[in-house]
Amino acid sequence: MIQKKRTSLTPATHFRAADDDGSGEKRLEGYFIRFNEETKLFDGYFETVSPTAIADDIQKQDIRALFDHDSAKVLGRTSANTLTLTKDDKGLFGSVLINEDDPEALSVYAKVMRGDINSASFAFCINSDDMTRAEDGVHDTLTDVQLFEVSIVTWPAYPTTEIGARSQDVAAFEKREFELKKKAKVKELQDKWKIQSF
Repeated sequence: MIQKKRTSLTPATHFRAADDDGSGEKRLEGYFIRFNEETKLFDGYFETVSPTAIADDIQKQDIRALFDHDSAKVLGRTSANTLTLTKDDKGLFGSVLINEDDPEALSVYAKVMRGDINSASFAFCINSDDMTRAEDGVHDTLTDVQLFEVSIVTWPAYPTTEIGARSQDVAAFEKREFELKKKAKVKELQDKWKIQSF
């Protein structure tokens, strides 16, 4: 499958500001990704992240933590040991060490501390996924992704451009599904014709 950049919403993240561990460090902590929890991204499209989607060695990869997916607002980075990512049975847990010399990072920390911000999102390329159809729409399970960024976000809304991109994926899935059904029907008719022609 062609890799495509995507962003997705982590529901009910409840990011928290933590500075009560006795170290005096300010941290933002919470789940950037929740496994096996279906999210309705838009009407007719539901997405789930499988535990297999995230590599077990994710902490060894160079991942950035951003604010609102803005590459100019870097809060932490795994290669700098300012972002820690841990994969467990619930999802991908992250801890961002706040740079107290960065007013923007302190501002994000303060907003999380007050409860004004508590949602997360992540950006990735799809290596493999599994789409199925149900009465309420298409259900897509991400089975292997290349994660390159996690974000603490103000608005856990899904950008229109991403809806368009996901809609194209659904259209491609529906086209493949139609072609498979068409081939199966043609084969069924050919088999029937061959049987009747003897």
